[in-house]
Amino acid sequence: MEVLLLLLLLAVAVGVSGGLGGEDVGGARTYIVRMDADAKPSAFPTHAHWYESAVLAASGGGEWPEGGPLIHTYSAALHGFSARMSPSAAAALAGAPGVAAVVPERVRQLATTRSPRFLGLLSSPPSAILADSDFGSDLVIAIIDTGISPTHRSFSDQGLGPVPPKWRGVCASGPGFPPNSCNLKLVGARFFSAGYETTSGRMNESAEIRSPLDNDGHGTHTASIAAGRYVFPASTLGYARGVASGMAPKARLAAFKVCWVGGCFDSDILAAFDAAVADGVDVVSLSVGGVVVPYYLDAIAIGAFGATEAGIVVSASAGNGGPGGLTVTNVAPWMTTVGAGSMDRAFPANVRLGNGQVLDGVSVYGGPVLQSGKMYELVYAGTTGTGAAPSAADGYSASMCLDGSLDQAAVRGKIVVCDRGVNSRAAKGDVVHRAAAVGMVLANGVFDGEGLVADCHVLPATAVGAASGEKLHKYIASSTPQKPATGTILFQGTHLGVHPAPMVAAFSARGPNPQSPEILKPDLIAPGLNILAAWPSGVGPAGIPSDGRRTEFNILSGTSMACPHISGLAALLKAAHPAWSPAAIKSALMTTVYIKDNSNGTMIDESTGKVADVLDFGAGHVDPMRAMDPGLVYDIAPADYVNFLCNLNYTEQNIRAITRRQADCRGARRAGHAGNLNYPSLSATFVADGTKATMKTHFIRTVTNVGGGKSVYRPTIRAPEGSTVTVQPKQLVFRRDGQKLSFTVHVEAAMPTQAKKMEPGSSQVRSGALTWSDGRHAVVSPIVVTLQAPVQ
Repeated sequence: MEVLLLLLLLAVAVGVSGGLGGEDVGGARTYIVRMDADAKPSAFPTHAHWYESAVLAASGGGEWPEGGPLIHTYSAALHGFSARMSPSAAAALAGAPGVAAVVPERVRQLATTRSPRFLGLLSSPPSAILADSDFGSDLVIAIIDTGISPTHRSFSDQGLGPVPPKWRGVCASGPGFPPNSCNLKLVGARFFSAGYETTSGRMNESAEIRSPLDNDGHGTHTASIAAGRYVFPASTLGYARGVASGMAPKARLAAFKVCWVGGCFDSDILAAFDAAVADGVDVVSLSVGGVVVPYYLDAIAIGAFGATEAGIVVSASAGNGGPGGLTVTNVAPWMTTVGAGSMDRAFPANVRLGNGQVLDGVSVYGGPVLQSGKMYELVYAGTTGTGAAPSAADGYSASMCLDGSLDQAAVRGKIVVCDRGVNSRAAKGDVVHRAAAVGMVLANGVFDGEGLVADCHVLPATAVGAASGEKLHKYIASSTPQKPATGTILFQGTHLGVHPAPMVAAFSARGPNPQSPEILKPDLIAPGLNILAAWPSGVGPAGIPSDGRRTEFNILSGTSMACPHISGLAALLKAAHPAWSPAAIKSALMTTVYIKDNSNGTMIDESTGKVADVLDFGAGHVDPMRAMDPGLVYDIAPADYVNFLCNLNYTEQNIRAITRRQADCRGARRAGHAGNLNYPSLSATFVADGTKATMKTHFIRTVTNVGGGKSVYRPTIRAPEGSTVTVQPKQLVFRRDGQKLSFTVHVEAAMPTQAKKMEPGSSQVRSGALTWSDGRHAVVSPIVVTLQAPVQ
């Protein structure tokens, strides 16, 4: 009997960087083990028996935990299992026959009435993308998140046809989620907690629910953005009143609950991917982020590859680490990575100061407002800490309005200014409220810039940008007991038609891609700021335990909200073009974007007020109507991703850990470089070490004609500053639909002169674009040139 011995060198040690799953006193932690399914010895009746034996052998025998050593087994998106073991056992297992990879588990965190209209998705008369896809009625979108509230009106099945015959999923039941919770809209529901409980211990079922029921709100919100039904009236505490709907109102939903109080654990996320593939979903929507690691150590990248190989579109949030650079997550090229933008809707709640200044703010507070015409004393929380002589630590805690940090006597009846950071914005409001203050102003710091998020606070409160926050601090600091600082908050409801819009949301994670700069990430942006969507009936809109208010819809912000917009749109495109691959659908979304706002200027970065660039918004802002008919698409087969990984200099073992296949990299490395993956964007990085006046590279791309019949496309080039870009051939002549033609793009970039020598370790990013047009379609690809100075 032959077995394949695959050795993987692991970086497993106690205290590996943050994000790894919990470790117990004996040093054990959870590992995800990818196996070569064909290598199973015939002596074992099932793969599970083989896996159990392998774990026992690597652990040196001993007692198995109750229920056996395995947490999950995987057979659809990947082959393998997860189990808890010591680092030494994991290292031993990595050398066992049939083992492709042993990856330490990581813990991830969770990263509308207006957005459909803002995107041009009109229900009456229906937009072309909705009409041609029948509103996505035969597609199933998997939401991997915190579960779902099945009785919400957004998930009604009224008027829907039968469940798609390919669907093979189940409706798991449990507390608050009876067996009949699923319907023709919510066709499946599962929950995965074994990984979480193996690491964190048995869940507290008085605070968490062992069923697919959502008692957090995040999963219900994201599910309704992707595929919520039309609901009227919809609003949050009177704000954003109108008709609510998701992107694909007739698409079916399958909820996979993987996120709990302790986070979202890789082994559970992989179990959800595995089930989604086996159940027959068409799109996976994942609003969960994490630390960027090599793809062969990234459980989300591994699970997403298996799904993509099965023809499933995977859309993932870019993360909320902005506005800093290198913060983007979920960067594998087989996923669509989505950043967040604003819409032309705002919820102004301005601060009027006693000196006459008015500071712009935002809020969706919906309770009793402050007394009209009255000016309240303003105090800075950092000077109101508990104790007679607050220490520096006390002052810092008070400035952030952390729990128990405020002196009630100092803030009672006043408006408190809190700095942003550490605890949640809503939690700060709760702290201020419990200290008997009448209101709160939440001030951004320098890092947050001018980005504002509207929250459903439990007391009259608003958020202001960094510049306004500085003015506020100076005003309070200049006050005296005889002339105290005063102010009030003016809540102005919902404003539509706001300019400029869209903007790149300040929190939206930015490029460049930390793992493979040859692939521009994020791919694109979608609405993610102040999005109204469905909300569970048992959770307050502030998302904190003390909030006893209830609302059917809530307004949240994050790339978590942007991601399901793209997931729903991908379902519409797949319904209208069932033969398109996941890569073709992503290409259609990326090459038809726009970068101009409604003031006809390039989109603005909300955090700075300056013009944004490709590292902020990727290709641009999604435009669903144009994506329906892109003209040309850049298609990618699974084998192309293997060549890409080869050109990243991954070992054959690394590649097999991701792809479940042998990789012969000799041909791929002869053919070019990682930037030659047939991606809809082109990104080149040059090391500006001063040895050359210019540096050059080339990209080979192949496009498929999906625009219908004969056509001739000609290129227009907007070269990045300091670069020369040429394209060969000068035109692409298509004779039929589905025909593929290739072209080459040559890029030559001027290096900095000695007089303009770059600082060690610094970089310069310049962008342009290549547009292929036949007179009816415009197929746009960003061109990015990065000059990177050596560290020394």
